[in-house]
Amino acid sequence: MSSSIRTILFHTGVVLLGLFMVYPILWAISSSVKPEAEIFQNASSLIPSSLRWDNYVKGWAGFGNFHFGLFFQNSLIITTAIVMGTLISSSLVAFGFARLQFKLRKLLFALLLMAIMLPAQVTLIPQYILFHKLDWVNTFLPLIVPAFVGGTPFFIFLLIQFIRGIPKELDESAVIDGCSTFGVFWHMMLPLMAPALATVAIFSFYWSWDDFLGPLIYLNQTKLFTVSLGLRMFADPSSMSQWGPLFAMSVLSIVPQMLVFLFFQKYLVQGLATTGLKG
Repeated sequence: MSSSIRTILFHTGVVLLGLFMVYPILWAISSSVKPEAEIFQNASSLIPSSLRWDNYVKGWAGFGNFHFGLFFQNSLIITTAIVMGTLISSSLVAFGFARLQFKLRKLLFALLLMAIMLPAQVTLIPQYILFHKLDWVNTFLPLIVPAFVGGTPFFIFLLIQFIRGIPKELDESAVIDGCSTFGVFWHMMLPLMAPALATVAIFSFYWSWDDFLGPLIYLNQTKLFTVSLGLRMFADPSSMSQWGPLFAMSVLSIVPQMLVFLFFQKYLVQGLATTGLKG
């Protein structure tokens, strides 16, 4: 088989796979402008018989005194705080493991690896009991504070591997120039860690914005709901679900993620590539 035929087959397969992956998004966009009765009756078609833009109007109106913009605002506050906390705590912890020598370092690193493999459901009840005793339930604090006291173990490990690939001679030269330990971290490491930090920020944004279980457990008042909880309110098993507004707000909910991906795609690719090479 010639190289040209292999190239054509390869690109054809990539295009087909891309269409397969993007089909659910196209179906959701199509359903968001379909009449209510047509969404599931004519589910295989991506072309609506008539455009119903009022689905977006009804969806944005929300429920009672709570419009959907409030849910977007809550999600943005929580997600921004989590991303900032994750970047601060993960970078500091990763620098300590990668560059500093201290007691129980190997034990703590082993615990870090165990935390990566530990299912989140295992710590769910102990965390809820802790936050309940702190009277943090029904506030944003249980969702935000953990990001400032360690972040996600996977992100710490990712940054550790990246820092280990940076020559230690740079640290030594900074110390000779008069930098303290924190000065080495701030002036030397942080600029070099920019691609990896961008990767951490993007994934942290995605995971926080899509989080459903955390807000479901800790947020009880409608005024505190995030986008994921707001979308759930459109589906009512005991009565009529509002499928049109549900799909309309679902489409709007992925817009921030699409924008983050479009504007920061090069940093994501660069961060993953350089982390893999340095690891």
